[in-house]
Amino acid sequence: MADDRLVTARWAGGYQVDVQAGEFGLRVDEPERVGGTNTGPQPTDLLLSAVASCFVLSLAYAAAKRDIVVESIGVAVTGTYEGPRFSGIRIEVDVVAPDDVVATLIAAAERVCYVTNTLKRPPEITVVNRGAG
Repeated sequence: MADDRLVTARWAGGYQVDVQAGEFGLRVDEPERVGGTNTGPQPTDLLLSAVASCFVLSLAYAAAKRDIVVESIGVAVTGTYEGPRFSGIRIEVDVVAPDDVVATLIAAAERVCYVTNTLKRPPEITVVNRGAG
């Protein structure tokens, strides 16, 4: 069963964009060194943020489902630029839990993380003009 999610974005001038994701709005911008005004995260940082937050939630879900107590969960996500895309994304996991379960949690998180699964098996992207012009 498909469950569509809609996020909208509107140009705010310069390199600024106002994004609406459900009830939450945010400003996206580019750093000053590339012509932006640094009033919000850049789009590629949002992509890495999506990877990081989804993977942390997936680890927490995997632990809860298995009744595994974890003291803390964190990740560091690094994207390597190559031309106009990331050539690689590295997720470093920091889970404070018994050593014998950490590998199990990571494997489970890899199975259920929507964002990393989407990047591993990219969807078809279709661009259409919604405008009246």
